[in-house]
Amino acid sequence: MLKRINWKAIFKGFAWLTCLAGVVVLMSFINVKKQSVKCAKIEILIPGADNFIEIEEIDAILKQNQGDLIGRNLEGINLHEMEKSIAANPYIGFVKVYADMNGTVFVEVKQRQPILRILNAGGQDYYVDSDGLKMPVSPNFTANVLVATGNILEGFNGRVDTLMTSTAKDLYKTAMFVKRDTLWDAQIEQLYVNDKADMEMVPRVGNQRIILGNAKDIEIKMNNLLAFYKQAMPKVGWNAYRSINLKYINQIVCEKRDSLTIKKLEKPVLPDSVVQQRQAIDQQVKSAIQDEIKKATQAAGTETKKEEKSEKAVLATAKTETKKVENIIDKNKASKSTETAKASVKTEKEKETKTAVPKKTEQKPAATKEKAATKEKTVTKNNR
Repeated sequence: MLKRINWKAIFKGFAWLTCLAGVVVLMSFINVKKQSVKCAKIEILIPGADNFIEIEEIDAILKQNQGDLIGRNLEGINLHEMEKSIAANPYIGFVKVYADMNGTVFVEVKQRQPILRILNAGGQDYYVDSDGLKMPVSPNFTANVLVATGNILEGFNGRVDTLMTSTAKDLYKTAMFVKRDTLWDAQIEQLYVNDKADMEMVPRVGNQRIILGNAKDIEIKMNNLLAFYKQAMPKVGWNAYRSINLKYINQIVCEKRDSLTIKKLEKPVLPDSVVQQRQAIDQQVKSAIQDEIKKATQAAGTETKKEEKSEKAVLATAKTETKKVENIIDKNKASKSTETAKASVKTEKEKETKTAVPKKTEQKPAATKEKAATKEKTVTKNNR
């Protein structure tokens, strides 16, 4: 009977019960501690240097909704309601409120980050944040962001809201692209929507209209503009063109000025401080563009060096191969010459042997004649 009892399941159940009891005891201890712990201070954390809302304003929101928190028990403070009241502010994107057992209430605030300021056709003025939401202008702080003006029909009712029109969405996409790139963030200072609902960019360096059209294929269009800056602007100057049209993919259509207007634009009459400030900004932007040009030329130089190295390697291999072929040809010629020499030696030997054989045959009859003469001499002597 004892063998049928599942002791493993019993031990697991007992362990879970002890853990649950421990959690209940701990929560009761925390509740008792909360009843005795009072709020000693409030810590408000706002990261970043650009503040649309100050610590005093958040403190005023807390006092308006919760009253004075210092000296109150933590159990009587509704942290969730505190979060809701702070998050209702249009300049705050995220808020977190929590308390520790020492009586400190922490309020962490994350502000909205504007990337575009719009002045629409009706005279309304508002920001667009990094999430594409409209937010009001602050009386405490003015953000240094891209400004969009012109024929913009996107309205604003004073509350945080999404963008509705396609023109406003294109402006937001363009501002996001410009913000991410350091060169264009320094070069583009304003966006303008003309009567044809085309976006135009106002550059900081150069006096021309850069017609973008819409935000479709904006990366390709801006790469084309950068290539135009690298190749054309150093040759003709920054004020040579009246407009640069980027509406069409893979081509740039420009309208050129006459020489008189270029000379007038090159000598503006401005106060010294404005001139110095503009010169400093123009110098920064031009240096950034020149850096881009240097990078492009260095990349082209490295590519040409690589090509030259590959060509040299190919020539070296071709030379070695030709040398090998020449050596093989020389060896073949040498072998042929030795063979011909051997053949000539053989033929000479054969000729010599052929010439030597008749001489021997000719000497034999002479020897027989001499013997016959000697025999005749001996016979004559004997007869005598």
